[in-house]
Amino acid sequence: MKILQLCKKFPYPLKDGEAIAVNSLSSAFGRLGCEVTLLAMNTSRHYFPIEKESAPLTHYREVYAVPVDNRIKPLKAFSNLFSRDSYHISRFISDSFRHKLVELLQQERFDVIQLETPYLAPYIPLIRQHSKAVLAMRAHNVEHEIWERIANNTSFAPKRWYLKHLTEKLRRYELEQMKEYDVLVAISEKDLDKFRSLGYQGKALVTPIGMDVEEYKPDFRSYKKEISLGFIGSLDWMPNVEGLNWFLDQVWPGLSQKFPGLQLHIAGRNTPEWLHNLHRTNVVVHGEVPDASAFINQHSVMVVPLLSGSGMRAKILEAMALGKVVITTSLGLEGIDALDHKEVLLADTPESFIKNLEFCVESNGQLELIGRSALQMVSQKYESLAIAAKLLQAYTQLGLPVS
Repeated sequence: MKILQLCKKFPYPLKDGEAIAVNSLSSAFGRLGCEVTLLAMNTSRHYFPIEKESAPLTHYREVYAVPVDNRIKPLKAFSNLFSRDSYHISRFISDSFRHKLVELLQQERFDVIQLETPYLAPYIPLIRQHSKAVLAMRAHNVEHEIWERIANNTSFAPKRWYLKHLTEKLRRYELEQMKEYDVLVAISEKDLDKFRSLGYQGKALVTPIGMDVEEYKPDFRSYKKEISLGFIGSLDWMPNVEGLNWFLDQVWPGLSQKFPGLQLHIAGRNTPEWLHNLHRTNVVVHGEVPDASAFINQHSVMVVPLLSGSGMRAKILEAMALGKVVITTSLGLEGIDALDHKEVLLADTPESFIKNLEFCVESNGQLELIGRSALQMVSQKYESLAIAAKLLQAYTQLGLPVS
């Protein structure tokens, strides 16, 4: 099967959930005998110097990266207030990307063209014009749902109004485009249910984020050391910043008072300056780390305090694949089939975070058992090769052509 995968940002390095989700599936496709071509935007916000890297994504047959300027520009953001267009989407419309897409479609016939997120939906008319391939939308999230939650959690009234205004336009666009897909590939059952409730009536299936578990090397020696907390995630993604802010302001003061020796280590791509300048006792800000797995392995407990978002959190699956205990909110666990105090610890309030840390300190070996159960759960339910095989089987059962 020949697959063209379209991405709104270059999916490398593997330091954020979207890059992990894109690569885990495409790599598994390749191991199953598919020919996968990548056409990605190399955006100004997440630019990767591909010319300096020797074949970082060897599982692809071909890799193309098109520079796209998607910076938020105040004048365009203001003028968009008076337009029906979604500013979230319009920042990813590029003539250069359009021309490269047409060139590829004219050069080769693809069986499936897989769009990674609705931000690629503006190119659907162009795809229909130049290709008879089946068009699959892989929805990593219900995009407007993320922004609805962010807007509702924003206390500053003018900013809340502005975010709700943008969110409504994104919601309208996301709903309008649903009728254009041949098949919708949702990340979770919850997301698919949401799309159905919003009116989607077409073909659909659930394909969660998969992990190549053999690539992860757990280090259980961290459980023999004094407990420390780790946080890792892209720090230019608003839900991560929002959750970390809440944790630092609402949770950490109580935790550090009850456990004065406890350390919190923060790592993430595009760490903002205010965080680098943060001066709090026992809070260590690492910025971007060269090896996410090595960072996670240093700490027995990872915190994922998400208050908004949709889809699945790849970093939670990564931590579980490394045998770590994850403390997260109910929202953070959405889409992941793990049980509280068996494979994960759930906490939705400052008090419950403190209670879970008390459990960690007094666990008498149970902590490592939870980490090992998490690893076993990921191996059984989220192994990338098995997930990709089911998706290819589903494509075939849906009557998709195969070269």
